Amino acid sequence: MKQGNFIDNLPKIYGIYTGGFIGFIIIMAIAEQMGMTAKAIGIAFVAFTVFIYALIGYLSRTAQADAYYVAGRQVPTVFNGMATAADWMSGASFVAMAGGIYFKGYGYMALLVGWTGGYVLVASLLAPYLRKFGCYTVPDFIGTRYGGNLARFSAVVVLTVASFTYVTAQINATGTIASVALDIPFQYAVYIGLISILLCSMLGGMRGVTWTQVAQYIVLIIAYLLPVFWISNKMGAGFFPHFMLADEVARIGELESQFGFIKNSAADLATVPKGLAGITKAHSAVNATPWAFISLALAMMMGTASLPHVMMRYFTTPSVKAARKSVGWSLFFIFLLYSSAPMLATLSKLSLIDPNLSTGIIGKSIAEVQAIDWYQNWNQANLMFISDFNGNGTVELNEFFMGGKAVVLATPEIAGLPYVISGLVAAGGMAAAMSTADGLILAIANAISHDVYYKIIDPKAETAKRLVVARVLLVVIGFAGATIAAMEIQGILGSVIWAFDFAMSGLFFPLVLGVWWKRANRQGAIAGMLGGLAAGAWYLVWVRTGGSGFLGITQLTFGIFGSAVSLVLMVVVSLLTAEPDKATQKMVDEVRVPSGKPILGKQ
Repeated sequence: MKQGNFIDNLPKIYGIYTGGFIGFIIIMAIAEQMGMTAKAIGIAFVAFTVFIYALIGYLSRTAQADAYYVAGRQVPTVFNGMATAADWMSGASFVAMAGGIYFKGYGYMALLVGWTGGYVLVASLLAPYLRKFGCYTVPDFIGTRYGGNLARFSAVVVLTVASFTYVTAQINATGTIASVALDIPFQYAVYIGLISILLCSMLGGMRGVTWTQVAQYIVLIIAYLLPVFWISNKMGAGFFPHFMLADEVARIGELESQFGFIKNSAADLATVPKGLAGITKAHSAVNATPWAFISLALAMMMGTASLPHVMMRYFTTPSVKAARKSVGWSLFFIFLLYSSAPMLATLSKLSLIDPNLSTGIIGKSIAEVQAIDWYQNWNQANLMFISDFNGNGTVELNEFFMGGKAVVLATPEIAGLPYVISGLVAAGGMAAAMSTADGLILAIANAISHDVYYKIIDPKAETAKRLVVARVLLVVIGFAGATIAAMEIQGILGSVIWAFDFAMSGLFFPLVLGVWWKRANRQGAIAGMLGGLAAGAWYLVWVRTGGSGFLGITQLTFGIFGSAVSLVLMVVVSLLTAEPDKATQKMVDEVRVPSGKPILGKQ
């Protein structure tokens, strides 16, 4: 792929791509009317989009280090914003976030506040300055700013723990979608998802991932917004439902009060498949107190500014100014989806419990609901369940259970939309999970190949050998992530939140103080990274094994504890040991100047 001509023609190329994708949707809609089966439509959507991503990955193949690690630093701001949004809006954002809001209420909107507000920290504290530094990876910045292999290696450890936790969630999401679309067991589907992910990143590295992510963003945003507007219009909530959210939430409250609620017994719940929840008014530790909401939002903000695969995207822009602008575009493209997630959760619940809608199931006979096609499809996927706990033969609020992953994926079917929209949503969810997994696996592989293999083990390694190591690592890390995902140890949303906590525990203050405090030194940074990560991990294990926790910090916000320990250790150890040399302090001053040449040259 000739970068010069390609960069100049990006608007035209992706305009044609968008038109072609819309054309494909229309063709599938016509095929559905002519009798094409739902399964065939689902397979066609997933196969077609994955083929396009793989083709882009192949055309973006490269043997140059700067192209592989940072896309040649040629990505324009708008397109880097789209790629960052795709990198950011993972399977958790697309598949699981609306489910969290659906089941746990407003408390989970702290995720929206944190995940968008975090970009304020990225723009103001880190992204432009790390781009000015001119590094390839986050550990590259840590290693050069603080000096020494131990600091660099410590950053790689934190990066690997956080990113690997995150990537298992994304492969989980691709496996869920592939298992439903292809009608295969989840344990095998995760490996199908892994192969799709590796096709995008193996040959082109960051360059291949960047242009694939732009294509994936176009798919996922169309797939998320189209059903929201369609369902809203069909239900009478207006074509642009976001302004009607308060009215629709109030309607749900009225319906829940009208139907009443009988609490399930332990015996009832013992028969419900693992991971499913009832469509009832729920209470969660997330919205138990104002501090619970604030602490989750704060953890997600600091985690956002600590995740290496997010920071890496801003290493690909042509300049420091472009990096700052790119953050703004990222936030805009992310907002388009995040502002719609609460509405989708609301419309999904209304479509199930409002008796005035043809889709409502509360009060209908259990046999009638169990005969519905969408219920049978998702029940077979172990994501829906009904049982007559009350013994009256009709579905009541405490008798219908659904998995959080089904809220986004199943809602088009529940709302009576053509199946082509369900196929589109499956393709969008696949795009969201794949794009983030691409970035995460690449972040781990690049950090190990560049910062451990090249910088520590074999500094004289030729570029070709370095890239071979990076590609082998992609496969190994991906396979390990798929194997862990197949075990279903933790849900998608929970795994993602943990990744943010791990990242902020070990990296937030070493990164921020590395830019803004010249006195921060190597010993302090190492203590902050390893001590913060260890403290956060200890707190998570303690709470998970029955510990009561303190100061309102839960297993979802353990990063607050870890980052606090990191800050104290970093400041105290830095002040107790020798200050950095004059050259390092001068380098920190130069990093804050928004113009001029990067600190590091080509590597």
